[in-house]
Amino acid sequence: MPREFPIGLTPPDWLVRNLQPQQAPVNRPAAVRAAIAMSLPLAIGLAFGKPAYGAIASMGALSGVIGDTADAYRMRILNIAVPQLFGAVGVTVGSLVFGQGWLAVAAMTSVALLSGLISSIGAVASVSGLLLLLNCVIGAGLPLPRPWWLPPLLLSGGALLVLALALLSWPLRSGVPERSAVSGTYRTVADLLAACGTEAYDAARFAVTQSLNQSYDLILARRARHHGRSPELVRLIAELNAITPVVEAAPAAHHYGRPLPEQVPAAVRLLADAIAAGRRDPLDLGLPVPAGETDRALDHALRHAAEVVTAHNLDPRTIVDRLGRPASLRVRVLRTTRNVLLSGTSWRYGLRLALCIGIAQALVSLVPVPRSYWIALTITFVLKPDFGSVFSRALLRALGTVAGLLVAAVVLAAVPRGWWDVPTLVLLAPLIPVLTPRGYGYQTAAITPVILLLSDILNHLGTALLVPRLVDSLIGCAIAVVAGYLLWPESWRTRVGDRLATAVADTALYLEKAFGQTADPASRARMRRRLYRDLSTIRTEFQRALTEPPPTGRRAAAWWPLVVAVERIVDTTTAARVRVKQGAPPPSPAEVAQITLQLRELSQGLRETEVLVPVRTDLAGPAESILEPLRQEVAAARAIASPH
Repeated sequence: MPREFPIGLTPPDWLVRNLQPQQAPVNRPAAVRAAIAMSLPLAIGLAFGKPAYGAIASMGALSGVIGDTADAYRMRILNIAVPQLFGAVGVTVGSLVFGQGWLAVAAMTSVALLSGLISSIGAVASVSGLLLLLNCVIGAGLPLPRPWWLPPLLLSGGALLVLALALLSWPLRSGVPERSAVSGTYRTVADLLAACGTEAYDAARFAVTQSLNQSYDLILARRARHHGRSPELVRLIAELNAITPVVEAAPAAHHYGRPLPEQVPAAVRLLADAIAAGRRDPLDLGLPVPAGETDRALDHALRHAAEVVTAHNLDPRTIVDRLGRPASLRVRVLRTTRNVLLSGTSWRYGLRLALCIGIAQALVSLVPVPRSYWIALTITFVLKPDFGSVFSRALLRALGTVAGLLVAAVVLAAVPRGWWDVPTLVLLAPLIPVLTPRGYGYQTAAITPVILLLSDILNHLGTALLVPRLVDSLIGCAIAVVAGYLLWPESWRTRVGDRLATAVADTALYLEKAFGQTADPASRARMRRRLYRDLSTIRTEFQRALTEPPPTGRRAAAWWPLVVAVERIVDTTTAARVRVKQGAPPPSPAEVAQITLQLRELSQGLRETEVLVPVRTDLAGPAESILEPLRQEVAAARAIASPH
């Protein structure tokens, strides 16, 4: 029988959510690359009698392993190579102020502010900002070899080795990751259609939104760097556009409350197989005869998708650009720079990070702390709001460090320094890409013994590294929680309400566009995609808030029914639009205006309250109207939450 905790010893829900490992497949190629890239530089350094050089290059390879998360080869170049430029600058600045006392404090604080500002731009910029500060901390805290250009060369060389290993199969698999992403999106749509009329629909729709976001981001990232439109990009964009009407028809099918025939999701899986294999042969979808408006919409959308997937040639001029063309590089750089400099959120995060790093550096300047750079390293990793809750990351960092130190104690005590370090790294390095998707605590547990092994090669302290590492990590976590979390109320208050209010206001605008005469189909499609993307972000924010301790996590949990209600409103609006497109009578402008007004009142109410208070609302209208289900959903949402 499973052992139950006594009531007083039962761990709280927020702690259980933090410690629960996330499900993710094992990336075997990434594990192999990690083993080779982190052990080979050390082996070369030992062979030439320069183990310290090899250890520094292996540290650089560690940053490359952490950044090796993309499937597409072009994205790997961005994720690994671009941050190395910032890392090289960081280690150079750090080396120049090594041992300079308060000058080092000022330099580190300034770099932390810059790192925080650029981290808000995007995923690649966030990693670049992280590596800028991380390498600056290493340069300012470790006596690295001279001349000044050698450490950045070694660190960058180790990371670029990871990139080189990742690109070995590019000539044989060029375009395969992009096709796999699109075919994966088709498979999630098939799962969505199979879930129509069942309780699994909401989870399946969320999975479709995430998959569409990833696929569009991947294609757009490649397209933005491509001169003109290649046939491959045209096909990928067309295939993603072609599945959109199927996704739009799914809510209408779900509202009938009955499962679709098995042939419908099977047809989408057949299209997914054709995309993955690059086949253009005619396909027999085996679709049943449509019996109603929704069935006709699905049948038409699936047959159109099949035509696109099996077409041998696609004319770029015939592809409706639902997403809009990416702006030029110059325009995007200027726009991003302006947004960062004028963003209060970016400045607040930069100041938080600078304050914490400044406190850490001032502390180690006033109090002799062994290996003091670990305090700043801990703060750098923990204080990344775009990576999750600061409080949760501090907790997981502390727990992961303890677990990693247990492994490191065995390694440092039992493994002789020298050539035995190479096979040890071969065994430890693959754990980093294997455990990283499981959660931040698991990643910390995997990285800690590797870092300590490489650090021991530089300073030869052995097990004497263990206690200072634990103490410094706990000090860093404490500084991050107090100075970077508790002192900034916005960091521990849930932002679900504000973002949900924005989504409701956008839903009102979408409703007007969906049944208005002025919006073109491409504009409606972009608006719908943005809405679902925003709702996906809200779900992610909600999951993060649940990992916060009370009262933040408890308040966030109260928002969940309203999150679901808003998602249902968007689904119902899309379903009504599909039915009108298939011949159902359109609603009157008065009906649309009435529901739009209710949505805007709900949005305003959400901005004015932090406590959900149920109220009654009356939305009258023709029972036979296409918008009657939408009225019911809006009334339900108003009943869940409204201002005092």
